[in-house]
Amino acid sequence: MPLVLFILSFATALAPMQPVQAQNLFAPVAKVNNSVVSAYELSQRMAFLTLLRAPGDIRELALRQLTNERLQLAAADQAGIELEDEKLAEGMSEFAGRANLDTERFLQIIAQGGIAPETFRDFVKAGMLWREVVRAKFASRVNITDAEIDRAIAKAEPSTEVRVLLSEIVLPANTPQSAAASTQRAAQLAKITSLTDFASAARRYSVAPSKGRSGRLDWINLSDLPPAVASQVVSLAPGQVTSPITARNGIAVFQLREIQEINTPAASDVNLDYASYYIPGGRSPAALAVASKIRDEIDTCDDLYGIAKNQPEEVLDRDTLPLAQVPTDIAMELARMDNNEVSTALTRNNGQTLVFLMLCGRSRALEEDISRDEIVLQLRNQRLAALANSYLADLRADAHIEILEP
Repeated sequence: MPLVLFILSFATALAPMQPVQAQNLFAPVAKVNNSVVSAYELSQRMAFLTLLRAPGDIRELALRQLTNERLQLAAADQAGIELEDEKLAEGMSEFAGRANLDTERFLQIIAQGGIAPETFRDFVKAGMLWREVVRAKFASRVNITDAEIDRAIAKAEPSTEVRVLLSEIVLPANTPQSAAASTQRAAQLAKITSLTDFASAARRYSVAPSKGRSGRLDWINLSDLPPAVASQVVSLAPGQVTSPITARNGIAVFQLREIQEINTPAASDVNLDYASYYIPGGRSPAALAVASKIRDEIDTCDDLYGIAKNQPEEVLDRDTLPLAQVPTDIAMELARMDNNEVSTALTRNNGQTLVFLMLCGRSRALEEDISRDEIVLQLRNQRLAALANSYLADLRADAHIEILEP
């Protein structure tokens, strides 16, 4: 369904819903250093994310976004960065334009679902301020060399595809305490230059299923990797390790073991069609047994609709997204999968929900013209995104974040 039609239908569906009870409007649901997130803000963000068709646990995602934004806004304030009203209006207009709407019409539609204009404004403002913080802090550190541009162009030309052999170490970050410890450990792991040392560390520290294989992954096409990973891998020599990469509930580092060109057309724009079926119980034997039973009963993603029949709608998500918009942990799992293959390596809800992840299809668009300026912009944005994720992980590790009971 086109986004504009979905927004219209969603707003209509939300209209009869009851508002948050007045006495609970300002009840805190989280504390972030000296600020709080209110129940009203959380309910508004959840409604807004539902409108945007955000995948996964909406409450968990909304709460994490709001706590992150408290840290991001504090960083902007500390850096003396402000956003002019005119710039904010442009940002809101650009966002509404993604649904082929102007700002006024977009606000009218979301208002039908009880979403306040301030919710939309604050969402856009936080994102724009954070981008300015990242540019101010890191832009001077991102230097793209001619050699890197040449390598990126060579790897994007339609005559070849590049595939890589990687090893991974995934560290837990599902609580502020584990995130702080994992951030420090990941920084040390990123300094490893030996394949043997990395394999030993993977067996010792990694929480990914690949730890039993010393972190070693099979061949993966570079174009299938999430941008946050591919942008770092492309400049590595064998044995070198990426900077820490933050994903949901985890911090990862990847070591390049080997790189190879193959005679397959390279893809620039990869769209992923995938399904996520959520099973209570995390990685408990009972939940894994349910996943195994489902795996034996289905052949394609469409079969999951039968599995989810008569269950709450949120038990199954089906998404078709550009690779750049897929959450990093999901994108890494999908990168190593063929159509209709299944992974049960991921969890949500602080490990309490098992994700039965299935790749439904992968479509690719091939580039016809390659511009050096476009390559520079892509590499710079990818590097900045990686630095931003690492900086945000540091802010979370240093912050006092307390999630209160609903």
